[in-house]
Order: sequence, then structure tokens, then C-alpha cells
Amino acid sequence: MLFARVNGVVLHHRIAGAQNKPWLVLANSLGSDGRIWDGVIDRLQNRFRILSYDKRGHGLSAAPPGPYSLADHAADLLALIDHLQIKRFALAGISVGGQIAQSVAAHHGERLSAAILCATAPRIGTPEGWNSRIEAIASGGLVALGPSLVDRWFSPSFRAKYPDRVEGYRAMIERTPVAGYVGTCATVRDADLRGAINRITVPTLVVSGLDDVATTPEMMSEMAHRIPYAQLEVLGPCGHIPSLEQPESLSRLIGDFLEQVGHV
Repeated sequence: MLFARVNGVVLHHRIAGAQNKPWLVLANSLGSDGRIWDGVIDRLQNRFRILSYDKRGHGLSAAPPGPYSLADHAADLLALIDHLQIKRFALAGISVGGQIAQSVAAHHGERLSAAILCATAPRIGTPEGWNSRIEAIASGGLVALGPSLVDRWFSPSFRAKYPDRVEGYRAMIERTPVAGYVGTCATVRDADLRGAINRITVPTLVVSGLDDVATTPEMMSEMAHRIPYAQLEVLGPCGHIPSLEQPESLSRLIGDFLEQVGHV
């Protein structure tokens, strides 16, 4: 296990793949850790040098008191990149991880060769909805919301076919530090990248889940149209976490896209 204190926070991270390959960096979703990318890492580690990490408040990373801003999360990632002396990289993120990727691509695009935005949007949900979730967690903890939250991660067909996996992923959500989960709820509540994404000039792949109710295909199509030259792909059946539900298809999309844009 690897740990680094960057931007004032200890971040757990993992490195896979050959040293002479181009870097691919992976950012995780709310209530998860870097393990949600394992299926993608397994399939792409022969083609890329891959960094995955637990964002602040998640997994084995530190969970300082929140709220956290999107700028905090983006600064954490860039500080980790600098700590590891990574010069140029492709960046993929899911959900809030995709918002981190949007922010880095919009404001620090010179660092990137490409961006992959999965199950995300420049604006997700409403302040009222996020405040309600924060209040529910404060009163009942994550265990009270775990079943409803994990149901949003996956399509109905996946939940019916793999109930044991769904149960395990529910445990991942429920074991997230409350400070980290709530702090990052505030991140998504306050993040609004609608005025920034048209500044993204790096090659961008947008990947939507056909059955995603959190960041719907319609929302992601609108985002793709606002990012210059972005490509849109829709995976189905697939909910909000394509790296868990469709790792083979997502890996193929990422690998083919990065080859297409010359990140090889």
C-alpha cells in the first residue's frame, strides 16, 4: 500500500502497469474507493501505467472535517501527481471523480493528454436534495441510506443477477467515513461547472450508463455537446458505476479512445 501526504491530506494510492507506458489516472465516485476501478486496471495495465487513489474522506485516505470543495479534491489530485513526478497523463473519473476530471481539464488542461468523463455532469442534483441527504446521514448514519444508495449504482438487471456483489458494494458505501461522505456530498452540492466545461480543449470521451438515474444519458449528452469535440458513448445495461457493471466494455472504450488520440 502506498500513502503520501499532499495538500495537507494523507492519500492512499496504488500504481499498476509497466513503467514505460503512458500514465492513466483514475478518480473514484462518492461512497467508494479506488477498488471500483479494479476491473478496468486488470484489463488495461499492459497498455498503461495506472494510478488509482482514494480521494480525501474515502477508503484508506484521511477524512478531515468537511465540507470539501471541488477545488480541494482537484488540488489533492494535482498534488499527488506532482509528488509522483508525473508530467502528462490521461484522467478518467466517475461521478464526483468525473467532476474532479472536468475541473482539472478545464483549468489545468496543459497537464492532460485526454479526459474520460463517466457517469458525471457539470451540475448533479439540487442543493435541496444534497442537504436532505446530509441531514439523513447526520441523523441515521450511512447504514440507513446504504440500500437506496447502492440501488442507484446499478441497473435493475445487474441487481437481480448479482445480489451478492450488490451487498458487498453496499458495505463499501456504509463503511465510508461519515465525515468524508458528508464532506463530499457538499462538494457535489456546491459544484457547478456549467460555465467551465466549454473551456475543455483536450480530447474528451463521455461515457454514460443507459440506466443511470443520477446522471442520465440526456444530462451527459448535453454535457458532451458543450465540450468541444467530445465523443459520447452509452453503455447498457448500466447504472451509475460503469467500472463495476461494465468493466470490459468500459476498458475497451478507454483503450480504443486513448489509442485514437495518441496516448500510447
